[in-house]
Amino acid sequence: MTISLTTPAMLFPAVSLLLLAYTNRFVTLASLIRNFDPEHSTESTQQQIANLRKRIYLIRRMQEAGVISFCLCVVSMMALYWNYDLIGGYIFAASLACLLYSLFLSVREINISCDALDVHLKNFKVDFKNSTKKR
Repeated sequence: MTISLTTPAMLFPAVSLLLLAYTNRFVTLASLIRNFDPEHSTESTQQQIANLRKRIYLIRRMQEAGVISFCLCVVSMMALYWNYDLIGGYIFAASLACLLYSLFLSVREINISCDALDVHLKNFKVDFKNSTKKR
C-alpha cells in the first residue's frame, strides 16, 4: 500500500486540536490545584489531590505522545516528499500508533476525572430516588 504526501497532512488539524484540548485540560487542573488551601485539608481533599496528581501525569504523557505523533507525521511527510515511500509509510504508522496511545491515555484521564467527581459528590447527601421522581 502506498500513501501520498497528503495522507499524513490530514493528521495536522486533528493532532493540533487534540493538543489544544489537552492544554485546556492541563490549565484547568493547574487552576484547581492552585486553589487548594493546604491548611484546610480533609480526607476528601487528599483523595482529590491524589486524583489530580494522576490526571496531571496522564495529561503530560498525552501531550508528549501527541507531540511525538505530530513530529513523526512531519518526518513521514519529508520521507514521502523525498520518495522514500516505504520508510515514510512506516513512520506514518508510528505516528498513528502514538496518536492512538494519546487517545487511550485521554480515556484513562476521563475515567479518573469521573472518580474525582464521585469523591466530591460523596460530601453531598442527596436521596437519588426522591430527586429523580420530582422531575
